[in-house]
Amino acid sequence: MERAPCLLLLLLLTVLPPLRASEDAPEPCELDDEDYRCACNFSDPQPDWASSYQCMAAVEVELRAGGRSLEQFLERADTDPQQYVDMIKALRLRRLIVGAAQVPARLLFRALRALGYSRLKELTLEDLEVTGSSPPLLKATGPALSTLRLRNVSWATGGAWLSELQQWLKPGLRVLSIAQAHSLAISCEQLHAFPALTTLDLSDNPRLGERGLTAVLCPHKFPVLRDLALRNSGMETPAGVCTALAAAAVQPHHLDLSRNVLRATAHPGAPRCVWPSALSSLSLSSAGLEQVPKGLPAKLSVLDLSCNKLTRAPRPDELPQVGNLTLFGNPFLDPGAPKPHEDSQNSGVARVCAP
Repeated sequence: MERAPCLLLLLLLTVLPPLRASEDAPEPCELDDEDYRCACNFSDPQPDWASSYQCMAAVEVELRAGGRSLEQFLERADTDPQQYVDMIKALRLRRLIVGAAQVPARLLFRALRALGYSRLKELTLEDLEVTGSSPPLLKATGPALSTLRLRNVSWATGGAWLSELQQWLKPGLRVLSIAQAHSLAISCEQLHAFPALTTLDLSDNPRLGERGLTAVLCPHKFPVLRDLALRNSGMETPAGVCTALAAAAVQPHHLDLSRNVLRATAHPGAPRCVWPSALSSLSLSSAGLEQVPKGLPAKLSVLDLSCNKLTRAPRPDELPQVGNLTLFGNPFLDPGAPKPHEDSQNSGVARVCAP
């Protein structure tokens, strides 16, 4: 039993056999001198799981399984965490990163159940393949996360994955980031509202597009959303994004559309869209714009048009009423400067605008 809490925590809360690697092999886990951050890379063919003991004292823990499947530990997934709940509560763990693994859904969600007894606040899942169906929801829910980040995570449950994941988390999530998603098809009927979510980051999903955004922003599910990031997400026009926001009835204060290839005009015949009244900051940086897009909000506190291809200064009638306008990195300011996509170690503009 002494071994259980450490190994349950560090390998998706499953009880693992006490495998040992060669004594000459380097330890897969490293703990910093302040006992604050511990990182493990179990990519060795016979990983030394016992090295994870040193991560018990850490606040930040990063675990990578070298792409291996964790299905061999599935038979232990139903271990009742009540027997070591006091030890889990004593952990200093606040931020956890789990990556590079094939994880059965039953194993993942049982892990979240056990983490519900911890003080974990930030969870990041990267480069994971979640296989199989999830277990029935029990009374014991998962951790009270403030931040959840998912990058390159695939799910076998189709459009139900977000709703299934949501039901294992306590209410109160404030930041949700989903990048490089294999599918962003969401079952809005099964999804509950996110009553505390203020930041939604859907950046680095180039296949999302404006239609996909409309499908992901399930109406009335994000009542207090303030920050919406859509960098490199396949957006085509600001007007198309406006239409998606209106359909979802969301009122973001800050909208980031940078690093999309944007057109300056909307699709022919597209209806005029009324932007959310709360929107005060809009970033169109590094969007390949040769002119100021039409149909922008009438009034903004911040408008970022930096690192585009504007060959002349925008006329007042092309701009909204704006308090802070950013234009650096455009050719008209310095015709001889390298363009934003050029690489130059001697140009401040090129450094600022580099991807």
